[in-house]
Amino acid sequence: MEQTLKITNVLADPTRYYIYQHIVNNHGDVSVQEIADSFNIHPNVARLHLSKLEDIDMLTSNSRKTGKGGRPSRLYRLSDKVIQLHFPYRNFQLLAKIAVQSMMTLGEQGKQALYETGKVFGEELINQQLALNSTSIDRLSFAEKVNMLKNAATIAGLSPEIQASEEENKISFRIFNCPFKEVTEVEPGTICSMHNSFLKGMFEALFENVTIVEKENMMSNCEACSYQASVLT
Repeated sequence: MEQTLKITNVLADPTRYYIYQHIVNNHGDVSVQEIADSFNIHPNVARLHLSKLEDIDMLTSNSRKTGKGGRPSRLYRLSDKVIQLHFPYRNFQLLAKIAVQSMMTLGEQGKQALYETGKVFGEELINQQLALNSTSIDRLSFAEKVNMLKNAATIAGLSPEIQASEEENKISFRIFNCPFKEVTEVEPGTICSMHNSFLKGMFEALFENVTIVEKENMMSNCEACSYQASVLT
């Protein structure tokens, strides 16, 4: 409860909250000066906000030499620690681990059921977006489908970055946040495959024919999970 109060107190400051959101969307390190410039505040004020976020483990920092002499620059990035706010406390992470381990006791059938369920949830996420926009797949252009894919991935907490080429019918899809990361210790390969099925469900709900190839994986110490999708419109 004490940590929860600290988090809510720190994020109660609007500037600090938006600074945190800025770092979430930045997908990388930020410096004190970058934050000061982005929010039109003095570097000392920016440093104070960043330090407050680091104190509650929402950010982490390290010093890096600039190559220009002088003091090393301190860079801030998102912490790997999971921040959860529940009143009262609920351990959904433990429930997820129990559910996954239960599926694994069923062997290959359990794995397939996990993959198929992940794919269904991916499809449902896109269908929810279609319902909210009161439209159908047939009426969407390639660019609109890509935008809907990004919106759905953002809602799912994937912190996505997408580059698409309609001429080549290719989509480069990067994920900077894995919502299943803390559960991967149970069955790393299985959870990643389930996540890939989840993404496949999203893509196939928008594009009739799609092939997705994984290029990078966070579990291999990559900055993000990245995929190359080839689609037929």
